[in-house]
Amino acid sequence: MTTEPPRSTAVTGVVTADVLVSLSGLEFLQRIADGRFPAPPIAELLGFEPKEVEMGRAVFVSTPDSRLYNPIGSAHGGYAATLLDSCMACAVHSMLKAGQGYTTVELKVNFVRPLSADMGEIRAEGKAIHVGRQIASAEGRLTDARGRLLAHATTTCLVFSFPASRGVGEAPDGAKSGMAADPHEGA
Repeated sequence: MTTEPPRSTAVTGVVTADVLVSLSGLEFLQRIADGRFPAPPIAELLGFEPKEVEMGRAVFVSTPDSRLYNPIGSAHGGYAATLLDSCMACAVHSMLKAGQGYTTVELKVNFVRPLSADMGEIRAEGKAIHVGRQIASAEGRLTDARGRLLAHATTTCLVFSFPASRGVGEAPDGAKSGMAADPHEGA
């Protein structure tokens, strides 16, 4: 008998909270990269995929196209920022233990060159700099196929433990479903 979660048949989606919290960050990300778990919907929306995942490092690849253009005819900066946020946050995630999560609290992006549909595949590489009990930081580089720097970034992430009594996205005890608990209630 195996404890391995079943291979996903979905192309995109999210896993259940119990699966998410049962795996280390690296185990979870490797399952996305090798197709055992579905790719997150944002990856399909913006057309990127994991290329490499290891402890403290994550690489995504994508090919910009004209659907991503802003009014002045280049790929929107939000596309580059999302690729960098994703690779850096996943570099942090790869360092977390089972039951831990993270969220981006700060993102700083420097745009060096414009992105366009004729440049081919680009690569977003994130590396964890420091992962502590509550705060983590990472750096990222976005490069073209020739290795030219397109953008670079840094991030700060909040590291937290998922509560054992509830799953990811569930309301705290006493809160109405879909509504955040008021921290001042009952004070």
